[in-house]
Amino acid sequence: MTASSPSPTEQVSPELDEATAGDTPWQAIVWNDPVNLMSYVTFVLQKIFNYPESKATALMLDVHHKGKAAVSSGDKDTVEGHVAKLHAAGLWATMQRS
Repeated sequence: MTASSPSPTEQVSPELDEATAGDTPWQAIVWNDPVNLMSYVTFVLQKIFNYPESKATALMLDVHHKGKAAVSSGDKDTVEGHVAKLHAAGLWATMQRS
């Protein structure tokens, strides 16, 4: 039996003790989807994170070829905001501890 990948609507988080892992940075993960064009994903990453086209394209290609990419990291509140912006743009995104 193989383990299934988490769906894009689930929050992915490794088993960590909240009390001892308070300083662990979080990551925003963008997942591949059958809806958005690659050019649109690149555009969204440029607009939300002010990434240059080359970096946004590289991240988009990771999403396309690997199924997901970590597009930002930081404290929990910051990454929650990033995930909310990605959702507002129509991308599938989750957050997890890095």
